[in-house]
Amino acid sequence: MSDRLFVGIDTSNYTTSVAVADGEGKILQNGKTPLPVAEGDRGLRQRDAVFPHGKNLIGAAPALRAVLDGAGRPPIAAVGVSDVPRDAEGSYMPCFLSGRAAAETAGALLGVPVFPFSHQAGHVMAALYSACVPSLAEREFAAFHVSGGTTDVLLVRPDGERIFAVEKIGGARDVHAGQIVDRCGVYMGLRFPAGPEMERLAASFAGELPRAAVSVDGTECNLSGLENLTNKLYDRTGDKAQCAAFVLDFIGRTLAAMRDGVRRRCGALPIVYAGGVMSCRLLAAVLAEENAYFADAPYSSDNAVGTALLARRRFLAQEGRV
Repeated sequence: MSDRLFVGIDTSNYTTSVAVADGEGKILQNGKTPLPVAEGDRGLRQRDAVFPHGKNLIGAAPALRAVLDGAGRPPIAAVGVSDVPRDAEGSYMPCFLSGRAAAETAGALLGVPVFPFSHQAGHVMAALYSACVPSLAEREFAAFHVSGGTTDVLLVRPDGERIFAVEKIGGARDVHAGQIVDRCGVYMGLRFPAGPEMERLAASFAGELPRAAVSVDGTECNLSGLENLTNKLYDRTGDKAQCAAFVLDFIGRTLAAMRDGVRRRCGALPIVYAGGVMSCRLLAAVLAEENAYFADAPYSSDNAVGTALLARRRFLAQEGRV
């Protein structure tokens, strides 16, 4: 039984997440509640995300109470929260205010510190936990954060209070991989978010795929042309499985080319893959190599696990134990 617990809160554009880690770094809860998206829609506007986060946070309270009771009610030592999308000047999204408000209120009532981190740093930390390589946080490594709102190539270095500093060294110049997956999926009649169904359909396709050239320059890419190519293919064939396979093949080859760009720039650093798109096993198979690490699906998609673990590390660092 742990002598203390650490709570993480993350309110991204599509998921309300609350996680609990114990003093040894074991995850006791990875609670996630998706925000509702109307059928046929391709996402949510920021102003439509804040209210459902409030409802979801209220709904998360009983599950959190049950976890605390099941752990024997050890004290909560700190609360971690995602308050910005990235570790970058001017990074901001209103949806994270919902989580910050809940975290600050909890911290004040409990009399414990509240540690803010970026949503992106939380994704990276969750991937380290899932891939069983948390010690990478103590050295330099590269990471891909690939989701509906991000297709970033990152250089991650140890950095005191923040645990690690995340520097963007490449990524998509236009739209993000997850956006393409969802837009093409919705165009074919799939429900948002389309990723899991697109992967299932792609895995069922056994024919020959049309081959389209990817657009990659070192660690940067362009993806916007993929949506038009896929929609035209679907209009011509009506074959959802072929179109899903076409999308994931194009994204996989794009990420592989960017990975090669990272190798040329950074050498043989470990590479960690995080974000909802990277929960796709078909993409992981394309990118698998020595020194590459992938998170399992519950830790790839939006979650508060990384935020709870970052809060634990920062608390222990202040005690001089890390």
